[in-house]
Amino acid sequence: MASPDYIIDIEGVAQHGVPASHVRSAAAQGKPWLAILWRCCHVYSRVYRNALETAYEGRCPRCAKKIRVGIAQSGTSTRFFEAG
Repeated sequence: MASPDYIIDIEGVAQHGVPASHVRSAAAQGKPWLAILWRCCHVYSRVYRNALETAYEGRCPRCAKKIRVGIAQSGTSTRFFEAG
């Protein structure tokens, strides 16, 4: 079986013989993202942070409508949003 595309960190549980305290979660290892519900086409997708780290930018996977979510010092801890 191929490696799963997700990793679950459960405190105190070892993964592949490595203590859980030494294993970083998939989210901590990957590129930052926001989950977007595209109202225009009723689909979800991830929108990733741009190279300059000034905003999250992406497109609806069906109709290609653009979105740009700016990043501010006083930002939010919310990861799920609706657009379009």
